[in-house]
Amino acid sequence: MSMKIEYNKTIQKATNVTFQAHHVSRSKRGQVLGNHEGFRGCTIWFTGLSGAGKTSISFDLEAYLVSRGIPSYSLDGDNVRNGLNKNLGFTKEDRQENIRRVAEVARLFADAGQICLCSFVSPFAEDRVMARKIHEDANLPFFEVFVDTPINVCESRDVKGLYKKARQGLIKRFTGIDQEYQKPECPDLVVKTVEQTVEESMLQVVEMLEENGIIPSIRSADDVIELFMDEMTLKETMEKIEDIPKLTITTLDLQWVQILSEGWASPLKGFMREDEYLQTLHFNCLKTNQDEITNQSIPIVLPINSSDKERLQNSSKIALYHNGEVYAILSDPEFYYHRKEERISRQFGTTNKDHPYIKMIYESGDWLLGGDLQVLKRIRWNDGLDQYRFTPKELRTKFHKMGADAVFAFQLRNPIHNGHALLMTDTQQQLKERGFKKPVLLLHPLGGWTKDDDVPLDTRMLQHQAVLDEGLLDETNTVLAIFPSPMMYAGPTEVQWHAKSRMCAGANFYIVGRDPAGVPHPAGKEGSIDGNLYDATHGGRVLKMAPGLKYLEIIPFRVAAYDKKGKKMDFFDASRAGDFEFISGTKMRTLARTGENPPDGFMAPKAWNVLANYYQSLKK
Repeated sequence: MSMKIEYNKTIQKATNVTFQAHHVSRSKRGQVLGNHEGFRGCTIWFTGLSGAGKTSISFDLEAYLVSRGIPSYSLDGDNVRNGLNKNLGFTKEDRQENIRRVAEVARLFADAGQICLCSFVSPFAEDRVMARKIHEDANLPFFEVFVDTPINVCESRDVKGLYKKARQGLIKRFTGIDQEYQKPECPDLVVKTVEQTVEESMLQVVEMLEENGIIPSIRSADDVIELFMDEMTLKETMEKIEDIPKLTITTLDLQWVQILSEGWASPLKGFMREDEYLQTLHFNCLKTNQDEITNQSIPIVLPINSSDKERLQNSSKIALYHNGEVYAILSDPEFYYHRKEERISRQFGTTNKDHPYIKMIYESGDWLLGGDLQVLKRIRWNDGLDQYRFTPKELRTKFHKMGADAVFAFQLRNPIHNGHALLMTDTQQQLKERGFKKPVLLLHPLGGWTKDDDVPLDTRMLQHQAVLDEGLLDETNTVLAIFPSPMMYAGPTEVQWHAKSRMCAGANFYIVGRDPAGVPHPAGKEGSIDGNLYDATHGGRVLKMAPGLKYLEIIPFRVAAYDKKGKKMDFFDASRAGDFEFISGTKMRTLARTGENPPDGFMAPKAWNVLANYYQSLKK
């Protein structure tokens, strides 16, 4: 028969005591504690027989959370009785006081913003109800986890010999032998350790925390929204395609269609309408229907000219064509004026028309067309590189099959030298030292439009593959894939886009370098003190503060340079600065054009040959 248990014990309270309110709110603590935004304070109460696996799961979970930047602390029964509760025995009254004290301490940990993990046999249901009530009265989440392990299994794990002593009568009132254990009737989670490993049991608790919104979904980001038509809709659309008004789009527009259709810009469902555009332009983020904030720092818009606007403004659907082939249907269109100077100044921080992407915006249409997209099929470029083009969902599946427990992404649009490889291998080692067993690198060069003097995509992919072939990166723990976005050279604003899109692909760590999306100032040193459009450090600094990147931890970039003594790329050491040489991109290109080799250890020989062959081909 079900038994409802309430905690209503009368505890004598101290007199002349007044509760003092904190000056710091929980939300404020959540802003500064750990690597993920938001208050996460709660208590997880592991209950079960001695030897059930409570402490093993708790300690594993503590390591898992802390390694991911989420503050957590384990309170273990034996440890607490060695200190705080060393004056308590094992009578019913002492057991109750033991649990009360622990629950109060756990409440303080939770109020401080930590996830407190309590591993206590706590055999009596009324004591566990008391522990829950202490948290509920403080408006703090409390989760009871029943580690359900049969007593014969617990006895077989009895490394302390407690069951043996209890059966010999040497220990009195031992739970499960001569002391009743009252099983939880409605625990928040039941974990059966006989059927699974400690890690599998621990991940059950992680899943419970994710489902209850206590921690961000570490193993996957927000749901990716793909915009492809199903077969039935595609068939119906093609039957009526001649009746749908046509709009011809540019190659750049088609690259943005690919971005939207594959889900890199989730939760966007098409080219931005004006409200979405304004949120992005002024706040660098979007607010979803659930009032969730997701980072979206760059506008994804479709410019059109005035004659197309006049022709199409009364249409309910518009078919988007490129090179005579239909790719997508835009529904419920919204037209709004393309205020180019406002867009450019807010996105780029300059309106100089010599900036390569700004020039294209000024030359584009005077109107913007927003609306939901339905894309007929995967966009393929048939350039011999489509095998490297994976959607966010495909990448997540790939990481899962590889057994990745962490994914760290590296954004680049330039060739890889040995300093880059050092940074990536060092990051992988750091993650392993934090407790990750299988950190996987997403080597993710940008594959959309770039300015004319950048190394073209096919050469870069050959060069990246050569780096893998030379063994500078561990190919078994690396995924080389193309990120289909165009490059805008928009500094810290664009860096957020690069990070957010990798988050959609399942990355939970992101390496950001110096000036990762910048270009020289079009006016040179007349335009800025150092001749650069953006400060070299601002991209990384902005990422650490950017809203809507709660699933992503930013890995600081360590500067690498050529160590002339060691004859290799190494992390810069200011104490012997004279031993290091910074080999600029200009110098690297000059060496490649003239057929000279860089210093030994600067770049893998096979990778350098790819680069040198490209630059020397330009002379021909």
